[in-house]
Amino acid sequence: MTDTVAIAELSAADLAARLPEFGALLQACVEDGASIGFVLPFAMEAAQTYWRDKVLPGLRGGGLVLLAAEQGGRIVGTVQLDHDTFPNQRHRAELRKLLVHPDCRRRGIARRLVAEIERRATKLGRSLITLDTRTGDTAEPLYASLGYQVAGIIPDYCRDARSDRLDPTTVMYKPL
Repeated sequence: MTDTVAIAELSAADLAARLPEFGALLQACVEDGASIGFVLPFAMEAAQTYWRDKVLPGLRGGGLVLLAAEQGGRIVGTVQLDHDTFPNQRHRAELRKLLVHPDCRRRGIARRLVAEIERRATKLGRSLITLDTRTGDTAEPLYASLGYQVAGIIPDYCRDARSDRLDPTTVMYKPL
């Protein structure tokens, strides 16, 4: 596998054609304990259903940007920018579902995905990005190192992927 990681924006047609790959990435991240909305056991069918039913409509409607990081023909990371906002929120967007395959972490892929999604947000005229991440996750210091600030912490926000424990989430933002 080549070391080069290419980041590209995907269309709805691109995602539809690669649903199994996106499903595999999501499933691997959930199985590794990522707090991204799903709990174990997490079947491949459920992973593909997420992309088909939750992401494809946003892409088709034009209110969502989907980036993928590809290495050696394999999708190793992805991130979304939800900019389908109400008229009084046209200045902001939400960063969602930053995923990097567990086998490919600590290589700068997440940083590159976030930097590119911020560029896309700026091109869309957005001056503020918001996000949430499980408090204490490895993503929290990553976002802080990229200039995201903590707005607050919400206790018992989400269920842990592997247990019934409820975890807090940290809400963060970054002016662009």
